[in-house]
Amino acid sequence: MRLGVTFLAASTVAVLASPVHHSTLVRPDDRRLAYEGHWDRTDRAATTVNSGSRLRFRFAGTGVHLRFDVSTVTVPAQVYVTVDGGAEQLYAVDRADLAIAADGRGPHTVELSVKDVYARVERWTPPLRTGVALTGLAPDPGARILPQRPSKRLELAFYGDSITQGVMALCDVNTSDCADGTAAYPTLVADALRAKLTQVGFGRQGVIQTGNGGVPAASGAYGWNFAGSRADPDRDADVVVVNQGTNDAASAPADFRAAYLTYLRQLRSAAPHARILALRPFNGTHADDIAAVVAQLADNHVEFVYTVGWLSPADGDFHGDVHPSEQGHRKVADHLLTLIRTTIGDPRR
Repeated sequence: MRLGVTFLAASTVAVLASPVHHSTLVRPDDRRLAYEGHWDRTDRAATTVNSGSRLRFRFAGTGVHLRFDVSTVTVPAQVYVTVDGGAEQLYAVDRADLAIAADGRGPHTVELSVKDVYARVERWTPPLRTGVALTGLAPDPGARILPQRPSKRLELAFYGDSITQGVMALCDVNTSDCADGTAAYPTLVADALRAKLTQVGFGRQGVIQTGNGGVPAASGAYGWNFAGSRADPDRDADVVVVNQGTNDAASAPADFRAAYLTYLRQLRSAAPHARILALRPFNGTHADDIAAVVAQLADNHVEFVYTVGWLSPADGDFHGDVHPSEQGHRKVADHLLTLIRTTIGDPRR
């Protein structure tokens, strides 16, 4: 389990109370930095409020510093950092400087994966009280950031609520320590297919229900990183997976169907070539309504995914009533991998 990961292994990652000064700062919008997921990118900061978002970069030399803006943060996000595919190191983004050391001159590859952005504080309307705001990279003397290697990969997008976010994946308390977006099924599917990933999950959100942290309902949030920041479009997405409805239990079927239809049409307009998989919520909420909306849409590339039997509370697939455990997320990922490979093939072959 990821609970065994420890904070800040001193031999690899060090947290500094105040920034180290370097003569050259690589701006967060530099083309040598590769982002996945929803990031607001300017020359001042690259900001994400989504668990599962990623940053990759390459460098030559023995060390580099990641700089962060934490001036408005009250609940720090948690991230994993890996160097050259080594062990994950867990870090709370609560200070301005994260120093990364590597053995030898390289080249080295660094990946930062957002483990959790806490759902219950403001993460939609600035000033944001949580999230990751990278303000740049500062290579150590003699080190330099290297260009990315070009690659063409399958593009996957996952949209949903706290389940998609990975809330309570590690244990049965709704805290950042128990949440892990990288242990949730979107990341597991993308990693298995070596695909580019967009993972957007907002706790408490539905197609009618607004989310925690000031987040609008699904249609209002779609297409935005957060309030005032447009997200990169999904026009090149190969597969879009939707897991909404769990939090809309109080909504009347007719109201839910209208809102869900609007949402699917919104996704189709934004991702014209994608295969859209509309999941039956794992607890069955509005399952018949979702199936009816997909049938009404009459789009051969939009599919209702019948998830009955995928997960079992008796087998330890849940923490609490609705949130899959790590084991549950792996089961969901296995089912989705079979479906995706059947419908669009396996890009690794």
